[in-house]
Amino acid sequence: MPFETADKIWMNGQLVDWDDATIHVLTHSLHYGLGVFEGIRAYETDQGAAVFRLEDHIDRLFASAKIYMIDMPFTRQELFDATVETVRVNDLPSCYIRPIAYLGYGEMGLNPLPCETDIAIATWPWGSYLGDDGVAHGVRMMISSWKRHDPNALPPAAKGTGMYINSSMAKVEALKAGYDEAILLSPQGYVSECTGENIFVIRNGTIITPPTSAGALEGITQHSVRTIAQDLGIPYETGNLLRSDLYIADEAFLSGTAAEVVPIRSVDDRSLGEPGPITRQIQQTYLDAVRGKVDRYKDWLTYVNPS
Repeated sequence: MPFETADKIWMNGQLVDWDDATIHVLTHSLHYGLGVFEGIRAYETDQGAAVFRLEDHIDRLFASAKIYMIDMPFTRQELFDATVETVRVNDLPSCYIRPIAYLGYGEMGLNPLPCETDIAIATWPWGSYLGDDGVAHGVRMMISSWKRHDPNALPPAAKGTGMYINSSMAKVEALKAGYDEAILLSPQGYVSECTGENIFVIRNGTIITPPTSAGALEGITQHSVRTIAQDLGIPYETGNLLRSDLYIADEAFLSGTAAEVVPIRSVDDRSLGEPGPITRQIQQTYLDAVRGKVDRYKDWLTYVNPS
């Protein structure tokens, strides 16, 4: 979806003008897709902009880099501080944040070990990823013909740049078929996740989400949903799901940093109806939490201009 520009982007320790944040055409990651990134949101609160679960996102960025054997030239704290600084200097009350670590210019070929790592952090205003109507009434989903990659081919625990080709293929297929989003199955036929979100079904009052062993990324929003559900007294389980389990769910929803919490209206033209009560309760609590309206979750927020 289109986005508005901001004033500055952080690159390798320096804040540069948006239009000057460029790379060489022979940048290694541009050719071979070896890089790692995060998607983070900052929200408008009554105490100004606040970044949601920043420490967890930075930790996952470093975990992804470790899996891919990418050396990080900055510490966790340095990237934590750089993220806050980038949001602050762009004076954005709310925004999407994209830290990315990629292999830079100077080497070519399949051996990435000699490459130096470059890091950038960009921020920009971004609205509802799946649209306001999807947030309110749910999205139409299809099971993609593309499978989530085998964990011994590409590690699903890493949020790597090149591996999202798999997600893009499924997303394009769904959009061209008239759906809002796609669901990918594992090579074994179990429900894995959506193109950029975790998926949840509700049966008999219990929330069920696929395990990482089915190829699902361990989501930070997913973890927030689990915590909220447990605090609300809603049973929550991790377990394998078949596509037919989606068709007969009482309710279903998806979650991700970009998407937030979005109900699922139908799967493969099997209607699930309007969003149900558990979905609505989880969704509203999450939207309140990210905006600092729930005291018990305020430690999830990093305020950009703390008083």
